[in-house]
Amino acid sequence: TEPIAVVGMGCRLPGGVNNSAQYWQLLKDGASGVVRVPANRWDADAYYSDDHSVPGTICSREGGFLTSWEPDEFDAEFFNISPREAAAMDPQQRLLLEVAWEALENAGITAPGIRDSQTSVFVGVTTSDYLVAYAASVRPKDFDPYVPFGNAGNFLAGRLSYFLGVHGPAVAIDTACSSSLVSIHLACQSLRRRESDQALAAGVNLILKPENSIATSRWGMLAPDGRCKTFDASADGYVRSEGCGVVVLKRLSEALREGNSILAVVRGSAVNQDGPSSGQTVPNGPAQQAVLRQALAASRLKPADIDYIEAHGTGTALGDPIELGALDQVFGERNGAAPLVLGSMKTNLGHLESAAGIAGFIKTVMAVQHGYIPPHLHFERLTPHAVDGASRFTIATDGMGWPSVRRARRAGVSSFGVSGTNAHVVIEQAPVTEAVAAEAEPVVSTLMVSGRTPERIAPMAAMLAEWITGQGAGVSLADVAHTVNHHRTQYKHFAAVCARDRAQAVAGLRALAAGESASGVVEPRVRLHGSGTVFVYSGQGSQWAGMGRRLLADEPVFAAAVDELEPLFVEQVGFSLQQVLAGGEPVSGDARVQPVLMGLQLALTTLWRSYGVKPDAVIGHSMGEVTAAVLAGALSQAEGLRVIAARSRLMSRLAGQGAVALVQLDADAVEKLIADFAEVSLAGYLSPRQTVVAGSVTQVDAVIAEAQARGQFARRVNMEVASHTALMDSILPELHPLLSDLTPKSPAIPFISTIAAADGPPPLL
Repeated sequence: TEPIAVVGMGCRLPGGVNNSAQYWQLLKDGASGVVRVPANRWDADAYYSDDHSVPGTICSREGGFLTSWEPDEFDAEFFNISPREAAAMDPQQRLLLEVAWEALENAGITAPGIRDSQTSVFVGVTTSDYLVAYAASVRPKDFDPYVPFGNAGNFLAGRLSYFLGVHGPAVAIDTACSSSLVSIHLACQSLRRRESDQALAAGVNLILKPENSIATSRWGMLAPDGRCKTFDASADGYVRSEGCGVVVLKRLSEALREGNSILAVVRGSAVNQDGPSSGQTVPNGPAQQAVLRQALAASRLKPADIDYIEAHGTGTALGDPIELGALDQVFGERNGAAPLVLGSMKTNLGHLESAAGIAGFIKTVMAVQHGYIPPHLHFERLTPHAVDGASRFTIATDGMGWPSVRRARRAGVSSFGVSGTNAHVVIEQAPVTEAVAAEAEPVVSTLMVSGRTPERIAPMAAMLAEWITGQGAGVSLADVAHTVNHHRTQYKHFAAVCARDRAQAVAGLRALAAGESASGVVEPRVRLHGSGTVFVYSGQGSQWAGMGRRLLADEPVFAAAVDELEPLFVEQVGFSLQQVLAGGEPVSGDARVQPVLMGLQLALTTLWRSYGVKPDAVIGHSMGEVTAAVLAGALSQAEGLRVIAARSRLMSRLAGQGAVALVQLDADAVEKLIADFAEVSLAGYLSPRQTVVAGSVTQVDAVIAEAQARGQFARRVNMEVASHTALMDSILPELHPLLSDLTPKSPAIPFISTIAAADGPPPLL
């Protein structure tokens, strides 16, 4: 059976849990998400009775409710849904959309990256409280036509697929309590059959009305104290709970090839039915044994290969002993392996019903990942109704490190539907991949913050700042920047923060959130162009001996481009580009360096285009702006070379009269550094921490010495003139007449000038 990788997870659960990290913290802390029924659901006291047989009452005032999310909290605009349609939608649909989006972000998958793909969606759902409440609150003539679509179970899967723009199977599953684990089973099957390239498996359950609680109370299923005491002698029922979970799945081979973060692996799974038993809602022990064995067979594993079972474990006096008996029959004999460990998240959160399986699955993925089994709550003494063999199991009452094994950690997750559909999934630790050597932190990191509307940027910036200082405190700034720039959907409205360190990044994000200006902050604006490839053309100083020589010999397209430029070079600058590149000797003197650099850049661009890499926009530094103008279509090759020839010829007259230096400081610091050097000025802003200065030779050397004495990096650039300073003004009277007849055309692709205020040719052109 082909292993399936879990590459992303999202969840919204009781206990204020909004993501898997918060869920793991709750589990490790041995905390409970069970609370008193919120007043906006129903009046717990009005419906309460300590006698579960009293009609119209509930024997408990507790439940596992979402305390950090409300059913009417939904960003309809984000999901392209009108306010009217959103009002008619079951909040389960709303919640699913949000958590699915978060799961994809957790997987590093963007909306454009998934659109039009063969991605499948499988959603477990059972209840329809919202439809019941709506139908009771309106007259037939006021019934909104959006309501059927907004409340049908099939629309949970269909709407999510529609929003994402994906084409794989979209299926809603209702097998009661096992719905979401069955969704994982079906998603894995879809991936193995190649009908899907990736899959979202989910489960959602909301408790909006008291009717289902009244019914389960009458059946004697609910624990009066609102606690699931799974496997304990005092077990007397479960507590109803709500929430949502979504996992993103891919074939392991493809996840490894594409560099996804793999949280765990699904080795195999199985689903079956109780069939005839002592009652429709009574668990069937032999059927549970069968599904456990079928899942092991699908995983090609033996019972002793499993270390931990996340049990269905509802905490009922009838169901717990039957499940323990099935586990004993399959896993009791360990053949020398450590005793099987049991636990159930229902002791923390309650029974999430159609979302129970995926809540247990997400818990188990994290347990396998971290090598720790969280505490199993409310357990003191094993139920006396259990088979004798059940005493061989270990109940993780205090939380424990993973049993010592000399192989990958493995666990099973069980979920048994009240109507008889059983599911079991086998999870394995993610394969160990070769560690990638950590790269040095970049001098500056840029964090993009974007939103569908300008108003969304501030809260996104605030949220990112909070994450960096909290949950993400241990994540390098470079990794944060890579994630937000490449693994988050980029919208039309955006802002950016350029920072040298975490403190500056957080300060910039907080300033952005407050609508304030700050160093390194690019304030909100509208993206003028879509994503694409930008070609950057360098200026003088980037030349080196032998550049282009191998390309001339090994790349026919490059050589042909040089040959095409040859007549222009001979005409405009009086020497052969081909001979200079083939000779491999150092190139010196402005009158030769600048034309050769331009010729090399033009030929390189032709080579890249032959590979299918074409610029969507161009930008250049210094003389590189002229090459960029040629490639954008603003100038012809002949015109561009003419500009460079005239410029470099006039500049060569000033050779030896100036110098250029690179200083590893920001512009403000450099301004202070050169304040006492009258013949030195700022010549260029390369980055937030790299500045170019130019001026007289003696004073530039003095600035370098001063910077180095302060422990700062500074060095001369291989240039003999003080480019981009007032020392160049003497050549302007001759340069302007030489170029006055040039009439640049409108660029065919965006040409971003480094000296103009906006896109377009720089003033000289």
